[in-house]
Amino acid sequence: MTEREDGGSSPLPILIALGVAVLVLAAVGIAWLVDDKKPMSEDVKVGRAAVGQNDALQRDNYSDFRKYTCAAQQGVEAEVLAGQQKSKAVHGARYVDDITDVKIDGDKATATVVYHFEHAADTKLKTPMTFARENGEWTVCSPGPA
Repeated sequence: MTEREDGGSSPLPILIALGVAVLVLAAVGIAWLVDDKKPMSEDVKVGRAAVGQNDALQRDNYSDFRKYTCAAQQGVEAEVLAGQQKSKAVHGARYVDDITDVKIDGDKATATVVYHFEHAADTKLKTPMTFARENGEWTVCSPGPA
Protein backbone atom coordinates (compact mmCIF):
# COMPACT_ATOMS: atom_id res chain seq x y z
CA MET A 1 0.00 0.00 0.00
CA THR A 2 1.13 3.52 -0.58
CA GLU A 3 1.38 5.99 2.24
CA ARG A 4 -0.74 9.09 2.38
CA GLU A 5 0.57 12.45 3.50
CA ASP A 6 -1.08 12.00 6.88
CA GLY A 7 0.83 8.75 7.45
CA GLY A 8 -2.09 6.37 6.65
CA SER A 9 -2.24 3.85 3.83
CA SER A 10 -4.07 4.66 0.60
CA PRO A 11 -6.86 2.28 -0.44
CA LEU A 12 -6.17 3.02 -4.14
CA PRO A 13 -4.20 -0.19 -4.92
CA ILE A 14 -6.92 -2.34 -3.37
CA LEU A 15 -9.64 -0.50 -5.29
CA ILE A 16 -7.73 -0.93 -8.55
CA ALA A 17 -7.27 -4.67 -7.89
CA LEU A 18 -10.96 -5.01 -7.05
CA GLY A 19 -11.92 -3.18 -10.26
CA VAL A 20 -9.71 -5.47 -12.36
CA ALA A 21 -11.24 -8.55 -10.69
CA VAL A 22 -14.76 -7.32 -11.45
CA LEU A 23 -13.84 -6.72 -15.09
CA VAL A 24 -12.33 -10.21 -15.43
CA LEU A 25 -15.39 -11.84 -13.87
CA ALA A 26 -17.70 -9.83 -16.16
CA ALA A 27 -15.70 -10.91 -19.23
CA VAL A 28 -15.85 -14.57 -18.18
CA GLY A 29 -19.61 -14.29 -17.57
CA ILE A 30 -20.25 -12.71 -20.95
CA ALA A 31 -18.11 -15.33 -22.71
CA TRP A 32 -20.12 -18.07 -20.99
CA LEU A 33 -23.43 -16.52 -22.08
CA VAL A 34 -22.46 -16.25 -25.75
CA ASP A 35 -20.78 -19.66 -25.95
CA ASP A 36 -21.53 -20.98 -29.45
CA LYS A 37 -20.46 -24.51 -28.60
CA LYS A 38 -23.89 -25.44 -27.29
CA PRO A 39 -25.63 -27.42 -30.05
CA MET A 40 -29.03 -26.14 -31.12
CA SER A 41 -31.73 -28.81 -31.28
CA GLU A 42 -33.38 -29.55 -34.61
CA ASP A 43 -36.81 -28.44 -33.39
CA VAL A 44 -35.34 -25.05 -32.45
CA LYS A 45 -33.79 -24.81 -35.93
CA VAL A 46 -37.22 -25.51 -37.48
CA GLY A 47 -38.71 -22.74 -35.34
CA ARG A 48 -35.96 -20.35 -36.39
CA ALA A 49 -36.83 -20.99 -40.04
CA ALA A 50 -40.47 -20.02 -39.40
CA VAL A 51 -39.51 -16.88 -37.50
CA GLY A 52 -36.80 -15.95 -40.02
CA GLN A 53 -39.15 -16.30 -42.97
CA ASN A 54 -41.84 -14.23 -41.27
CA ASP A 55 -39.34 -11.55 -40.28
CA ALA A 56 -38.02 -11.36 -43.85
CA LEU A 57 -41.56 -10.88 -45.18
CA GLN A 58 -42.31 -8.13 -42.66
CA ARG A 59 -39.16 -6.30 -43.78
CA ASP A 60 -39.94 -6.89 -47.49
CA ASN A 61 -36.56 -8.61 -47.77
CA TYR A 62 -36.93 -11.15 -50.57
CA SER A 63 -33.29 -12.27 -50.28
CA ASP A 64 -33.80 -13.33 -46.65
CA PHE A 65 -37.23 -14.75 -47.51
CA ARG A 66 -35.52 -17.09 -50.01
CA LYS A 67 -32.99 -18.13 -47.34
CA TYR A 68 -35.78 -19.41 -45.07
CA THR A 69 -38.15 -20.74 -47.76
CA CYS A 70 -37.83 -24.02 -49.61
CA ALA A 71 -37.08 -23.72 -53.33
CA ALA A 72 -40.55 -24.88 -54.37
CA GLN A 73 -42.24 -22.04 -52.43
CA GLN A 74 -39.97 -19.08 -53.23
CA GLY A 75 -42.11 -17.73 -56.07
CA VAL A 76 -41.31 -14.60 -58.03
CA GLU A 77 -39.95 -11.65 -56.04
CA ALA A 78 -42.42 -9.05 -57.36
CA GLU A 79 -45.41 -11.33 -56.68
CA VAL A 80 -44.24 -12.34 -53.20
CA LEU A 81 -43.63 -8.73 -52.16
CA ALA A 82 -46.89 -7.50 -53.72
CA GLY A 83 -48.82 -10.19 -51.83
CA GLN A 84 -47.09 -9.20 -48.61
CA GLN A 85 -47.89 -5.51 -49.13
CA LYS A 86 -51.53 -6.37 -49.78
CA SER A 87 -51.68 -8.48 -46.61
CA LYS A 88 -50.09 -5.70 -44.52
CA ALA A 89 -52.55 -3.15 -45.90
CA VAL A 90 -55.51 -5.31 -44.93
CA HIS A 91 -54.36 -7.04 -41.73
CA GLY A 92 -51.29 -5.14 -40.54
CA ALA A 93 -47.99 -6.83 -39.77
CA ARG A 94 -47.95 -10.58 -39.07
CA TYR A 95 -46.23 -11.92 -35.96
CA VAL A 96 -45.12 -15.41 -34.87
CA ASP A 97 -46.32 -16.14 -31.34
CA ASP A 98 -45.26 -19.75 -30.95
CA ILE A 99 -44.11 -22.89 -32.73
CA THR A 100 -45.52 -26.12 -31.31
CA ASP A 101 -45.83 -29.80 -32.14
CA VAL A 102 -42.57 -29.99 -34.09
CA LYS A 103 -42.17 -33.44 -35.60
CA ILE A 104 -39.03 -34.27 -37.55
CA ASP A 105 -38.72 -37.21 -39.94
CA GLY A 106 -35.30 -37.16 -41.61
CA ASP A 107 -35.11 -34.06 -43.81
CA LYS A 108 -38.85 -33.28 -43.49
CA ALA A 109 -40.68 -31.74 -40.57
CA THR A 110 -44.09 -30.46 -39.57
CA ALA A 111 -45.06 -27.96 -36.89
CA THR A 112 -47.91 -25.73 -35.86
CA VAL A 113 -46.97 -22.07 -36.15
CA VAL A 114 -49.14 -19.69 -34.14
CA TYR A 115 -49.49 -16.29 -35.82
CA HIS A 116 -51.44 -13.11 -35.19
CA PHE A 117 -51.93 -9.98 -37.23
CA GLU A 118 -51.45 -6.46 -35.96
CA HIS A 119 -55.09 -5.47 -36.54
CA ALA A 120 -56.40 -8.54 -34.65
CA ALA A 121 -53.79 -9.17 -31.96
CA ASP A 122 -56.09 -11.37 -29.88
CA THR A 123 -56.94 -13.70 -32.77
CA LYS A 124 -54.37 -16.50 -32.82
CA LEU A 125 -54.03 -18.47 -36.06
CA LYS A 126 -52.74 -22.00 -35.45
CA THR A 127 -51.32 -22.90 -38.85
CA PRO A 128 -49.98 -26.37 -39.74
CA MET A 129 -46.72 -25.90 -41.64
CA THR A 130 -44.26 -28.16 -43.42
CA PHE A 131 -40.49 -27.79 -43.51
CA ALA A 132 -37.60 -29.33 -45.42
CA ARG A 133 -33.89 -29.42 -44.75
CA GLU A 134 -32.24 -28.00 -47.87
CA ASN A 135 -28.48 -27.56 -48.10
CA GLY A 136 -28.25 -28.41 -44.40
CA GLU A 137 -30.69 -25.71 -43.27
CA TRP A 138 -34.38 -25.94 -42.37
CA THR A 139 -36.72 -24.06 -44.69
CA VAL A 140 -40.46 -23.36 -44.69
CA CYS A 141 -42.38 -25.25 -47.40
CA SER A 142 -45.96 -24.08 -46.94
CA PRO A 143 -47.57 -20.67 -47.09
CA GLY A 144 -48.58 -19.01 -43.87
CA PRO A 145 -51.76 -16.99 -43.41
CA ALA A 146 -52.02 -14.05 -45.77
